[in-house]
Amino acid sequence: MTHFNEKFLYFFLAALAMFSWWLAEYTGIMPAVKVKPAGNNPDYFSTGYTKWEMDETGKLKNKLVADEMKHFADYWATHAKRPIMQFMNAKTPPWIVEAETGILSNDGKQLQLNGKVTINRAKAKGVRQLIINTSQLMVNPETSYAETTAWAELISPPNITTGTGMKVTFKEPIHLQLLAQVKGKYETK
Repeated sequence: MTHFNEKFLYFFLAALAMFSWWLAEYTGIMPAVKVKPAGNNPDYFSTGYTKWEMDETGKLKNKLVADEMKHFADYWATHAKRPIMQFMNAKTPPWIVEAETGILSNDGKQLQLNGKVTINRAKAKGVRQLIINTSQLMVNPETSYAETTAWAELISPPNITTGTGMKVTFKEPIHLQLLAQVKGKYETK
């Protein structure tokens, strides 16, 4: 390449760069900037959400189903609409825990169930049906444990027991305890 052609090529490239800069300024093209969503907009969501957790032998340990799940980028948890948590046991029917809303921590270790909460274990051979009505239940899916400081009602037809505060373990050995102001209405045969 001759010396003249080389200088012309450099001049042409410099002129092209200046023209591109001028065109970008003139037309108002701005560099792309990532915009963070406003506080009330979820960064992801799911409808018809289902999550299974297996135990160390590969058997189903628990299952979480919700009509809708929403996660917000600037919040520590995921919001659930109509969550249903099931805890499986080898010897009894599953425990089914339903609520109006829930908040699942990002690590999945805490599930705060809000509004009316119903816990149900169906009747089976050697096991009586048990229905528990309460609210504001904190569930630990990893350890199959839940507790509340709110009022709780235990119904095992025809018996009814009420109290304030409750602790329950859903896996063997199953443990249920009402903490204060316990009252009962029992039918005898």
